[in-house]
Amino acid sequence: MSCTNRKIDHLRRQIPAFACVPGCHDCCGPVTASSEEMARLPVRSAAEHEAALARWDCVHLGPQGCRVYDQRPLICRLFGTTASLPCPRGRGPEQATAPALERQVHRLIASTRQLLV
Repeated sequence: MSCTNRKIDHLRRQIPAFACVPGCHDCCGPVTASSEEMARLPVRSAAEHEAALARWDCVHLGPQGCRVYDQRPLICRLFGTTASLPCPRGRGPEQATAPALERQVHRLIASTRQLLV
């Protein structure tokens, strides 16, 4: 396992989870992810990507929500857990992501080649 993959796994474990509003996908727009995170996701066709972008959705968003929830990128995991990426419906974990952890995630994102999901 690469150093970046170990960092991703370490950061993932520290970001708190919370229950979303059922049926809400307001934060599921197109995002970027590192090539290491993309390797964990199913490959989608160019046509699927284009259709998702036209809807301003994530290509992995299905009728029942995120189809890759367990493997979703770090940026998706941060949504709703920090003051800088609040849930549009006011949801969030009991304890927000620590600012130092948020900075670590953003540093990792900035240090890796990002691809449009």
